[in-house]
Amino acid sequence: MSKITNMTPNGKGGGIAIAFAILAIAGTAAVLGTNLLEASAAPKTQTNLTAVRLPAPAMPVQIADIVERVSPAVVTVHVSKSAESVDPRQQTPGFEEFFERFFDDDVLKRFGDDFRRQPHAQPGRPRSQGPRKVGLGSGFIIDAKGFIVTNNHVIDGADEISVSLKSGRKLEARVVGTDPKTDLALLKVSAAGDLPIVEWGASEDMRVGDWVITIGNPFGVGQTVTTGIISARHRNIGAGPFDDFLQIDAPINRGNSGGPAFNTEGRVVGVNTAIFSPSGGNVGIGFAIPSLMAKNIIADLRENGAVARGWLGVHIQEVTPELAESLDLDAPGGALVSRVSPNSPALRGGIERGDVILGVDRRPVKALRDLPRIIAAIKAGERVEMKILRGGRKMSLTMRIGAQPKAELASSPEAEDADVAGMKLAALDDDARRRLKLSKAEGGVLIAGVERASPAARLGLAPGDAILAVAGTPVNSASDVRRMIAAAKDGKRKSVLLLVAGRGGERFVALPMKRA
Repeated sequence: MSKITNMTPNGKGGGIAIAFAILAIAGTAAVLGTNLLEASAAPKTQTNLTAVRLPAPAMPVQIADIVERVSPAVVTVHVSKSAESVDPRQQTPGFEEFFERFFDDDVLKRFGDDFRRQPHAQPGRPRSQGPRKVGLGSGFIIDAKGFIVTNNHVIDGADEISVSLKSGRKLEARVVGTDPKTDLALLKVSAAGDLPIVEWGASEDMRVGDWVITIGNPFGVGQTVTTGIISARHRNIGAGPFDDFLQIDAPINRGNSGGPAFNTEGRVVGVNTAIFSPSGGNVGIGFAIPSLMAKNIIADLRENGAVARGWLGVHIQEVTPELAESLDLDAPGGALVSRVSPNSPALRGGIERGDVILGVDRRPVKALRDLPRIIAAIKAGERVEMKILRGGRKMSLTMRIGAQPKAELASSPEAEDADVAGMKLAALDDDARRRLKLSKAEGGVLIAGVERASPAARLGLAPGDAILAVAGTPVNSASDVRRMIAAAKDGKRKSVLLLVAGRGGERFVALPMKRA
């Protein structure tokens, strides 16, 4: 079965795992010209339109020149950690066993035990005390003073980090800052004289079909150059809340994580991070963090050691076709607000539960995942214009974005008894309110039971959840719920909108009327 698997050389994947690629690419800061080789012969005119031959695609012919200029700034990242201190429950892919996965049985029998005990041991050199875990990754130098970009998963948990340049020079490195949510990290090395560097390119200008060049250290064999194209943009692979990957078909493998993907000007347009693979090897589907995102994150890490993201203070959910019909939206889109956090920028700015956020400062929110990325990229304190849909009417709100606080904890519900649309409803007592973090002012009715195969069960409603509103109107009793649902039926609506609180927080669901 195909899966997204870890690309760190010593990683062990399990189930569907995010597999990170460690590429070693080096480069000097330079803007390179692009020479394209046109097709040697023009396409012949065809009378049969189904057999028209298109011209051969243009290819960059100066790959060698580009590689020669950029490769000195790409480094191999070496990490190690005491094996005794690795908690198996928290062990990161960067420290999982390399040899069991990437060497055959004969090599393991001959060298495996020695390498596991002391990966860097050589004949005649004393071994350090205790076994160690090792990992290899890649990175690239973005400043002559020694700032190096890599993946967070490459260096996560390391107690020793060093980098090797193409020249063979090895330097100790320290962590300046990390951002696990985007899997980026910034390292710093000290060296006499200026180091070779590469520059950021504009990932936003890259189109599907544009050429990219990657240089890395797959499987630890040494610096390797590959080329390919951007095969897709804006990919969401479930790696984190800000997924917006470039998909590339340039071959990248384990040992490539943290390395750059270059455009044909020799500028970095992506940080290679993951591959999709049924076996752990390359099948032509790799993912890179776009430079538009990476360079801003890295700038924050360099300045503050951490990322200061914008915060709106809303819980949101996807607008499904059923919800769109209930909300009088022409088509699914936007982000539906299921809860507004207390003392939040959203509350102060006038956003209400049930609003659909359609855009922020002329940037459309076409899907749920667009909003967190847009808000996170806005500096705290900036004022923005928010386009929303409320009660079927579009309107604009102006508000100031705040600084992101620590994540709020979700709570779990409890249970208790009138039968409405396949649900047993009961009064919401104080204990259930505490568990659901609901105030008495919010009202609500407890779902004490759900019939199998009922519309409520198909929506994922469960005992212990609470119904807070029906069709936008707060409810306080089972009779309120029954009356509002009956009104929706009388109005010949296909579905009625319920606001429900549960284990995953508060969310809207569209309860179908035909079977309710």
